[in-house]
Formats: sequence, structure tokens, C-alpha cells
Amino acid sequence: MELDKIRTLTDEELKTQEASAAEQIFRIRFAKSLGKQDGLKNLRSLKLDIARIKTIARERTLAASKAGK
Repeated sequence: MELDKIRTLTDEELKTQEASAAEQIFRIRFAKSLGKQDGLKNLRSLKLDIARIKTIARERTLAASKAGK
């Protein structure tokens, strides 16, 4: 997912996207343990998406706390 698209999401949508990506990672790892190699290439991009989402969420909380001072 692109950074610009992530920035336009609301806080609830960010949480939903993060949960969805985490669920996909879980499913890929589970399939890997069963011997299937499908989706292993997506694992890295999903991890990056989660990191981007968490970064944007943290930026928003820091901006909100800074504005509150």
C-alpha cells in the first residue's frame, strides 16, 4: 500500500488495515508450516505495510499531544 493512501485513511481504517495485514501474515505463516509456499513473496510487503501504518498512527498521536500543549 502506498504511503499517500495510508495517510488519507482515518484512525479506524488504519486499525482495520493493520489487523487485516496481520491476519494475512498469520495465514501465510500457517500455510508455510503446512508445507505450502504460496504467498511468501507477499510477506515482506505486508510487514512493510504494517510498519507504515504504525508510523502514521504514531505521527498522529504525537501531533495530537503536541497540539494539546
